[in-house]
Amino acid sequence: MYLRRLLKPLNFLGWEFWLPLPLLGIVFWSSGNLVAEKVFSRPYNAVNKLQTDTRPEFHLSIHLLMIRAEIDRHRGLSQVIVKTTDSNTRNFQVPVTDISLLETAIAQELGMSIDHVRKIVRYQINE
Repeated sequence: MYLRRLLKPLNFLGWEFWLPLPLLGIVFWSSGNLVAEKVFSRPYNAVNKLQTDTRPEFHLSIHLLMIRAEIDRHRGLSQVIVKTTDSNTRNFQVPVTDISLLETAIAQELGMSIDHVRKIVRYQINE
């Protein structure tokens, strides 16, 4: 009764609402710490280990405009010129003159299928 009369002036502040808030905060803080400690103390078993002795492979999506292969049978080389949609040109040489081997080498160099290479490659044969 004495406590009720003492807390009567605090009724306009809504002490019934504000009094439990610090207690709830302490409960959430301590339970959050316990959960975080359990999660961070678990051992981490990596399934995929980092390999440093292999080269990473990058496959870029290239939109090709043209592949031109100049076959020089006298020297035994083929010069390949690749033009892409972003105005880049890529040149490389392949030491073969047979068309099927050349298509295979171009497909491996560009990371494409041989059928796709056959559709867009143009040949120029120099004897």
